[in-house]
Amino acid sequence: MPSDNTEKLFLGTKPGHLFFKTAIPGAIGMLASSLYYLLEAILVGRVLGAEAFAGINLAMPFVIINFAVSDMIGVGSSVPIAIKLGRGKNKEADSIFSAAIVMIIAAGVVTGSLLYISAPSVFRLMGADEHLIPYAVDYLRTYATFSPFTTLVFAMDNYLRICGKIKGSLMMNIGMAVSCVIFELFFLVILKGGIASAALGTCLGMSAAALTVLSLFMRKKLSLRFSRPQFHFSLIKTIVSCGLPTFLSNVSGRIISIVMNVMLLSLGGADAVSVYGILMSADGLVMPLLYGTCDSLQPSVGYNWGARRFDRVGAIEKYCFGTGAAVSMLFGLFLFLFPDFAVSLFIENSESMAVHALGTGAMMLAATAYAVRWISVCTQCFMSAIGRPVFAASISVSAAFVFPLILIIALHPMGLDGIWLNLPGTALLTALLSIFILTRYKGIVRDEISGRRTSV
Repeated sequence: MPSDNTEKLFLGTKPGHLFFKTAIPGAIGMLASSLYYLLEAILVGRVLGAEAFAGINLAMPFVIINFAVSDMIGVGSSVPIAIKLGRGKNKEADSIFSAAIVMIIAAGVVTGSLLYISAPSVFRLMGADEHLIPYAVDYLRTYATFSPFTTLVFAMDNYLRICGKIKGSLMMNIGMAVSCVIFELFFLVILKGGIASAALGTCLGMSAAALTVLSLFMRKKLSLRFSRPQFHFSLIKTIVSCGLPTFLSNVSGRIISIVMNVMLLSLGGADAVSVYGILMSADGLVMPLLYGTCDSLQPSVGYNWGARRFDRVGAIEKYCFGTGAAVSMLFGLFLFLFPDFAVSLFIENSESMAVHALGTGAMMLAATAYAVRWISVCTQCFMSAIGRPVFAASISVSAAFVFPLILIIALHPMGLDGIWLNLPGTALLTALLSIFILTRYKGIVRDEISGRRTSV
């Protein structure tokens, strides 16, 4: 049977109270865990200059690709673990958990090694000049070195929330953010290190957080426990299929970022790359709030789905969609009204007037995306939580790859303005796709009730 604490939290708590108890701390925690990326971008841009800022933005897509495989395993295992716990199959949940940890560490070793070796050649192929390449290589290789440890942190966050340790998840993310900030300030400002020191600070903070939480599981302090991992095809298939939407979103989105950077280098050089980095850094402030809210609700939604409490699933998701809409639209309005302030956070006006002027116009165009961007985020997480990876994957791939690629081709004659308009155009098209998928929800419930869907 499921543990009393987990059952009480996910089945016995009123949907509104459950939302505030899980989603709000989850959103704050994910935002806190992402703030060090924002601070890193601000510090590098202001301390090391616009060229170093462009360097980290060339490398960042590959850093995220490095995390993507492990994140897929963490997210993909969380869905069946939550559903198994909801059905009272604790030993099966422990087995999935243990196997996933081994897979994450192995994936970190493989992807980190590949990126470390290939870094110089990759940036040359992208068209970066000899001034940008050293910045990008040093940054990427630092992350690649710590890959087996840093990649664990995303899964640890998911597993803590599955165990009902919402405050523990929040404390891990806040502690990680604080330690990353301290390390980065020490290495970059006090020791006056280069771009590798900025990455080193983040890697040390992430590794410390991941290993601290891992030790709690090893000491059997939480409801999920290590057991002898049993690898079999059906388990790997389940993990991959449930985590595929997140993986495809991360990887395909980074492929588009790489294509964008190649185009930006040819159209506007390092200045254009810097502006694109500013847009992505601003996006990195609101998206953790959206994903944090929705992702934090996945264990409770999956648990109630496994327990066939469809009324509670619908009630929980109403809070998710409503909050997502409010956060997204308010953030977009702020960026539209105060683009100059947003750009000035990253690049001093006195250092690069060209970057500042270009960035202000780009920010106003990109800000319109947030009027509808919340629709696809909430829908994707919802479909993942109820074990519908095909629907979730179609949204994530369309948002991160298909629609951006179509718009890159369609808007290419507009030059740089076409690139800045890619984000709002993609948001609108993906919102329409998500609304179409949501119309299928009643049919999904009917299938589940009638038993036509194979259990996870």
